Amino acid sequence: MAYFGSKGWYVARLKELGLNRHPQEQRKLELYKAYILRNLYEEQLEKQKGDN
Repeated sequence: MAYFGSKGWYVARLKELGLNRHPQEQRKLELYKAYILRNLYEEQLEKQKGDN
């Protein structure tokens, strides 16, 4: 298990949400830096809140 807030943690959480690739660029998540993954994760959480 990855440490909370690390790059690996964000990759694991995004994969749990169903994302395996970046939505626009279609590159694997593992290729991105942690701050990009954090922003993407926060966007996905906001999107899920809006759906409920």
